[in-house]
Amino acid sequence: MSSTYQVIARKWRPQTFEDLVGQDHVVRTLRNAIARNRIAHAYLFVGPRGTGKTSTARIFAKALNCTGGPKADFDVNDPACKSIADGSHLDVIEIDGASNNGVDQVRDLRETVRYAPAQGRYKVYIIDEVHMLSTAAFNALLKTLEEPPAHVKFVFATTDPQKVLPTIVSRCQRFDLKPIPNELIVERLKKIAVEEKIIVSDGALACIARLADGGMRDAQSIFDQMISFCGAEITEPDVLDVYGLVAGDKIAALATALASGNHKQIVAIVDECDAAGRDLVRLLIDLQALIRSALLDSIARGGRSDSLGGAALTTEQITRMLDGLREGEGSVKLGLAEKINFEVTLLKAVEASRARAIDSLIKELTALADESPVTDAAGEKKKT
Repeated sequence: MSSTYQVIARKWRPQTFEDLVGQDHVVRTLRNAIARNRIAHAYLFVGPRGTGKTSTARIFAKALNCTGGPKADFDVNDPACKSIADGSHLDVIEIDGASNNGVDQVRDLRETVRYAPAQGRYKVYIIDEVHMLSTAAFNALLKTLEEPPAHVKFVFATTDPQKVLPTIVSRCQRFDLKPIPNELIVERLKKIAVEEKIIVSDGALACIARLADGGMRDAQSIFDQMISFCGAEITEPDVLDVYGLVAGDKIAALATALASGNHKQIVAIVDECDAAGRDLVRLLIDLQALIRSALLDSIARGGRSDSLGGAALTTEQITRMLDGLREGEGSVKLGLAEKINFEVTLLKAVEASRARAIDSLIKELTALADESPVTDAAGEKKKT
């Protein structure tokens, strides 16, 4: 008995516009373009990995070439849509920009665009990682991209738009896909867990979402790995152990120690995390995220926050602490002594938060001088 296993990231890849998570602005624009028959000849999808660029391109191709299309609300069981999903549709051509980046491949593409579609209404060329094309290849594509035949649509996807020639970008409608919020990732994973009959705690899902850094595909891959490790039941400690994460309450305790300037507690927590084999680089990233939340809280509350364990800090103090942590990132990531560099970074951040900016001191002294009465040598008030 043989069965083909499909990883969760592929099995649960979005198939319709409704399935796309966290990209409502893109979905709305594409839906309106289809409904109003204002379909451009070239689109550029930009965003971090795993946010849905290629999936959006395929869904858009389905909407264009479905039976009776173009229409946004197509039937996923339509034979044309199924053939696009499995990569067998003759008129939807996916090209990997990393391995087909030469001028010869683009010249071949220019020859094929002239021919009419074989199955659908449009020939759709999806070029993934388009920034990997060479400059010569980009230049060879320019004329075709500016005035393509009416039956041709181009969809480009890239994680690095700065490397795409401005002359290419100016010929496309650009869509920026955003990192997906953690709460939406958790919601999607819960749905997958129910369908896959997996019991997973809320804490475990929160950890997976934190690890994914806004990428749904990364979250699904991590979830898949945790199923392989744990079986049908996943808990928060399992995720922490496998990926070397630090629990949320421990991160909060470290932030409290930073806010109160408790050097002894800082060193003790770092020792504990290091002994447990936790990822200190990841801990630094999570710590910065927590302190940033405190910074936003202090701004919202008029310049002071007590969200870091009760120690009330000013916006300036939190900003300096966050800046100190950011400056130490490089040494923690690339330095030879990771633990020592991490401890030094934390202690420097504490000292930075205790320091005062010269300009703010001058402002305070000036304000005090303005408020205080000026006296002469005899102690009498002078007129100002």
